[in-house]
Amino acid sequence: MISCGSLSLGGVPARRRRLACLPLALASAFGGIALVQLPLTAHAQQNAPALGETVVTANRTPQPLSDLVGDVSVVDRQTIERSGAVGVADVLARLPGIEITRNGGVGNTTSLYIRGAETRFTAVYVDGVRVDSQSTGGAGWESIPLSQIDRIEVLRGPAAAVYGSDAVGGVIQLFTKRGEEGVAPYAGIGFGSHGLRKAEAGVSGKSGDFDYSLGVAHEESRGFNVLPMDKRTPSKDGFTSPDRDGYRSNAGNLRLGYQLAPNQRLEATLLYSDMDAGYDAPVSFRTRPPILFRNDISSNTLRTAGLSWSAKWNDIYSTRVQVTDSQSVYKTQPSFYRTETNLRGYLFQNEFRFGPHLVTATLERREDALENAPTTSSGLLSSKRSQDAVSLGYGFVQGAHSLQLHVRHDDDSEFGGKTTGSAAYGYAITPRLRATVSAGTAFRAPTLYQRFSEYGVASLKPESGRNVELGLQYTDGGTHAGIVVYQNRVNNLIVFDGSATNCSSGFGCYASTARARYQGVTLSGGHRIGDVTLRASADFQDPRDLDTDHLLARRARRHGTLGADWRIAGWTLGAELQSSSKRFDDAANTRTLGGYTVLNLVASTQITRDLGLVARVDNVGDKDYTLARGYATGGRNAYIGLKWTPQ
Repeated sequence: MISCGSLSLGGVPARRRRLACLPLALASAFGGIALVQLPLTAHAQQNAPALGETVVTANRTPQPLSDLVGDVSVVDRQTIERSGAVGVADVLARLPGIEITRNGGVGNTTSLYIRGAETRFTAVYVDGVRVDSQSTGGAGWESIPLSQIDRIEVLRGPAAAVYGSDAVGGVIQLFTKRGEEGVAPYAGIGFGSHGLRKAEAGVSGKSGDFDYSLGVAHEESRGFNVLPMDKRTPSKDGFTSPDRDGYRSNAGNLRLGYQLAPNQRLEATLLYSDMDAGYDAPVSFRTRPPILFRNDISSNTLRTAGLSWSAKWNDIYSTRVQVTDSQSVYKTQPSFYRTETNLRGYLFQNEFRFGPHLVTATLERREDALENAPTTSSGLLSSKRSQDAVSLGYGFVQGAHSLQLHVRHDDDSEFGGKTTGSAAYGYAITPRLRATVSAGTAFRAPTLYQRFSEYGVASLKPESGRNVELGLQYTDGGTHAGIVVYQNRVNNLIVFDGSATNCSSGFGCYASTARARYQGVTLSGGHRIGDVTLRASADFQDPRDLDTDHLLARRARRHGTLGADWRIAGWTLGAELQSSSKRFDDAANTRTLGGYTVLNLVASTQITRDLGLVARVDNVGDKDYTLARGYATGGRNAYIGLKWTPQ
């Protein structure tokens, strides 16, 4: 195996030599292919955040990271600000096990893959509010405002036994800021390439039993031509417009909390985002007169709201009640299309703690509704459904042992019941070295569009997955290293079948007949030497269609990250390599997307006690690459931002 990553128990060489070689070992494993998407601060984004840190995503209840068996990453606000990124997906793409694709620039259709699994196989929450699309399936990443996000938790691996439908590949929770003692205002501005301008302001605080947080932000960019002339494919039907495809967004959030009693808390959250982005759609020369250049605009609107009450009745028993609501709207013009998803959720969670034992019992209801022009105008079946669920969980942590068991039953109003389960065990071989093993089942219910649109098939079956994984992690102060080996098989994979004849559309319809296997190895590590922090991650994966034996589209077999941060004279200087091997743009594996390697540089400092600066240059070498065939990326990008946070 890899001597620097697995750290054999016997004959351990000198500590500094052993740990310093870790990033080099990961880099050499690529055989000359550079590494991709590395965290900017190792403690915040790598697989092993500070062990005393508390996370909620793994089991839906606050627990110390050291008690968990899952593969978890955490991104804090400092890391987000230093990233200089303008999209949530861009931050996540620097984490182990995650890839993204985008049809052009910020604001255009974005997909995210955890361990190669489809973007709809990731359950996404904002302050505990479920975000999803009952049209395409999966969260609309382009609509989630990074400016309003204070913290991100990522769980890799299935979690349907805890969260129900959709958590086949993983779970991502995004949190807005919570007010702390005193009053903390802030304001910031930023400027970047392609005419990027950003402005944000907000205030948070706490007084007595009341805490609050309010933030607003505006961003706009002239953008770039997402389908340049040399990437367009003219045909008898025409080609796309050569205009700049910029974007404009407004976002805000409000989070209020009130301590009703020493052990009872009431909390309300609101988030709003509105994104208008230019894109290029084919222009037809068959119109009379022909329209040569058209300003195509897509609009994404996201609204989330949540109200929760939590109570700790005694040292043993506590409860949480939550009501949530989200609305996602996507529309285009002048070629009109509109789809709207509304989700309503109800949660009643109970926790019982007895020494090293934790028992959870949860009742949950989810209501989905879809309004889609092809669906509602065709007069097809109802575009609403509901899922009722009951789940039980058990956790045990004592000494070197950690055990987590979950079982859940979901009853869907359309297709009936589905039961999922998971089991995970961790054993501390030494105080620094820990081994884990887990297995779980998961499912994803077909979207309302896949069942009831003109391309839909009402009898579609839920997609179902079975996952097993093994992990080994080493942690020693400022050093951590990890390896995770996984395999996730999905049956009844829903695909679009253009050759199908038993549906109302002449273009084909959806079918749940495919099978997929997502398997691979994730390596990660970091080491601090004085004022220098090294970090690296590497993914070797094989996301494959088992029926055709082809690789799944737009997923690389190798991707990873390599970078360093250096603190010197009040500055933090950082460099990172992001890279990916080649991918295929189509299911038939006939159209290749070339591999790429890009270098990013970042610098940050406190100009004064209250004023901070961050400057970043992405893709320093101006690498020409693409994440989706025909669509350009932004080339070399520079950004500089100032933020005022009075101390």
